[in-house]
Amino acid sequence: MSQTQTATATYTVVDIEKVVRRVKADLIMIADSTGGWTSQKANDYAHDIEVLAKAGYLEYADVTLFSNGVEVKATRFDVDTEAGSLTSSRPGGVLWPRVNGAYLRIILGYTNSYTPNAREAIKGSLRIGWSPTDADTSHSSLKSSGGRDYASNSYGMQRKDWAA
Repeated sequence: MSQTQTATATYTVVDIEKVVRRVKADLIMIADSTGGWTSQKANDYAHDIEVLAKAGYLEYADVTLFSNGVEVKATRFDVDTEAGSLTSSRPGGVLWPRVNGAYLRIILGYTNSYTPNAREAIKGSLRIGWSPTDADTSHSSLKSSGGRDYASNSYGMQRKDWAA
């Protein structure tokens, strides 16, 4: 007699909330250290990230600091729904600098499930009026400078960092 077992990675809404709390802490630290956003603006971005993540629509969030139009630092949070092997880190790390002509940009990437009907259905739950962009998020002018992982059960976000 033989027996087969299948293990599946699972996570709950609470797991998503735990991970997004870490991302939110990073966004607030970035806002505070650069002066590029208010804490409220960072909270609004984190809120929308959580709403989209809970609905299964978020693929990534990419944050870039510009000084007079030139990339200085960037961070990308990639969603991982099979994050069982990730070790969760504390938020933070190196503080982002205050620069002349500071501008912070955040771009969200979406899963294929985020159809026009889904966008319309969730629009009322979002705080930011998101609009399409074709902005380059490759950070090719920056060098990779590490990262960290945020995970709870099998839900996580892998943070990748770039700096000048």
